[in-house]
Amino acid sequence: MELTQQQLQFFATFGYLAFPGLFANEVDNITASFEKIWLDNGGGHDGQPHDGQQRSALVQFIDQDEFLSSLIDDPRIDRTCAAILGEDYNYAGSDGNFYVGDTKWHSDGYLKSKYTSFKMAFYLDPVSADTGCLRVIPGSHKYGDVFSDSLEQVKELREISENPSGDLWGIDGSDVPSVPLEVLPGDLVMFNHRIKHSSWGGGPRRRMFTINFEQRFDQEDIEELKQRMGRETRFWIERQYGDVMMKTASASRRVHLEQRMANDGHMVELARKAREDMSEPSRG
Repeated sequence: MELTQQQLQFFATFGYLAFPGLFANEVDNITASFEKIWLDNGGGHDGQPHDGQQRSALVQFIDQDEFLSSLIDDPRIDRTCAAILGEDYNYAGSDGNFYVGDTKWHSDGYLKSKYTSFKMAFYLDPVSADTGCLRVIPGSHKYGDVFSDSLEQVKELREISENPSGDLWGIDGSDVPSVPLEVLPGDLVMFNHRIKHSSWGGGPRRRMFTINFEQRFDQEDIEELKQRMGRETRFWIERQYGDVMMKTASASRRVHLEQRMANDGHMVELARKAREDMSEPSRG
């Protein structure tokens, strides 16, 4: 699969793309692998059954399953990543989730950086605007833009307010102007890590996993990369990738693993400290 020039321009301008039915033929196998990983890890967050009250999250997710690990080799994913990030892009990890209820407006890293990064999201249940589908604010991924920067006030208010959009704009979060990306199992959605996104009205066990990608870092910027990787130790992971992901990697896959693998030595100590400071791994 090759992205068209129009799709590339759409992603650059608005910060997201949707591919209905792209993995419809594989969705049964994908779902079976998803459920098996959770079963092997206690069923929910930190090895405990999912209680339907809070999000359960598991990082190094696809890395635990040979079939899901192979998704990053699939031309539909590989060619999309290469078109946006370059042929030597990095695989930047994955997370599996059972989402619960609303997810308020946020970015997955509204950072000043010359390196583009994004995630691909696989939803394994039908979700609509009113039942927890992803909503995005198009164009809100452009760091330094007046519009995008103004939306970052939402993050600042989330620390002190139950209804930051109400405090800012006098409306509920679900009424913020946005695009709902309604999906069926087998659809693929991708979005820039900086874009503001949310979901509203979801049930207690919405199944979704994401795969993250980024541009390869120049050598002079390795410290920035290591800082990104260090933040991931809040999930109590000591290495960048799981064993299955690495052991089953072909030479072509290793191109996308090698830079983070070569620079993850600091994660062991950071993960140890996270375990000391936190009662459980981060939920997001």
